[in-house]
Amino acid sequence: MLRRFFRAALPLFGAAVFAVQPGMAQSKAAKSYTPPKLPWGDPDLQGLWPASSQIPMQRPQTLAARTELSDQELAERKAQFDKQEHADTEEFASPGGNVTINPPGYWIERARPTKQTSLVVDPADGRIPPLTPEAQARIKALRGGLGPGSHFPDVVNSWEDFDIYSRCISRGMLNSMLPTLYNFGNQIVQGPGYVVIRSEMIHESRVIPLDQRPHVGKNLRTYMGDSRGHWEGNTLVVETTNFNGKIGIGGPAPTTDALQIVERFTRVARKELSYDATISDPGTWTRPWTIHYPYTLDNSYPIYEYACHEGNYMMLNALKGARELEKQGRDTNAHQFSPGNR
Repeated sequence: MLRRFFRAALPLFGAAVFAVQPGMAQSKAAKSYTPPKLPWGDPDLQGLWPASSQIPMQRPQTLAARTELSDQELAERKAQFDKQEHADTEEFASPGGNVTINPPGYWIERARPTKQTSLVVDPADGRIPPLTPEAQARIKALRGGLGPGSHFPDVVNSWEDFDIYSRCISRGMLNSMLPTLYNFGNQIVQGPGYVVIRSEMIHESRVIPLDQRPHVGKNLRTYMGDSRGHWEGNTLVVETTNFNGKIGIGGPAPTTDALQIVERFTRVARKELSYDATISDPGTWTRPWTIHYPYTLDNSYPIYEYACHEGNYMMLNALKGARELEKQGRDTNAHQFSPGNR
């Protein structure tokens, strides 16, 4: 955490700017680059690929069919980033203010904006497809009709008011590959017949066999699912099934155990990795959808222990704090203490 503290606080350690080439541009780049091969012949994807590029999951409706920002729009977002980074540095230099359940702003790793307008690239409007009636009913049924728990819940009465991320259980797939507040690290390690993908946030590691073995039995289900991989030319294709129906992707709706995710990893330049993931769950969305994320190699970005686990002090202290707020006649809505509402 200390390394994250200084990385976020000081401009010297700011996140790198990413060159984003979504969709067709990535395909063209892939055709013009041949990645190095490992001794056993597989393309070399190894290294540290932090998710340091902040891209909205869905495209703002005001941008319509545009997949990229204009130069002026990007400059405006960069100016906003610089302003926030300066405020974080000032907070580091002059700590103080109200104590909340959240880390101070200078702990947050802020990544620079890019031209890419949304992670979602299919559908073409950059929006997640509508929820099915079944999914809408599941949302309404949770917490006695209050809906799913969240990172900053509307009430703090029970552990169920928090999501599995806040409870230090898992970010689940697909979220483990994508940026959040800090701990952006993703590492790929390869060996003959296997690929291991290690994600820093909530210490997830996937051991992916490449020998065409079948998935585990249908009764074995986890937050991260069961992954199997194969090569299509220079692209690593990973299919993950056997989810437990308890994770959310791109919104509050918990997915079903029919969820399938197909990821495609292609090294398109020496320091660029194109990542595409197609999400399919007929019990949650009306159609499959795909995201694109550009990773940049940064082997100076070490992965540290994420010392967070279910049953740690956060849950006890959050519930105790909420009871104290009630005694004072104050609202227990945790959103008021989120980093954006401090």
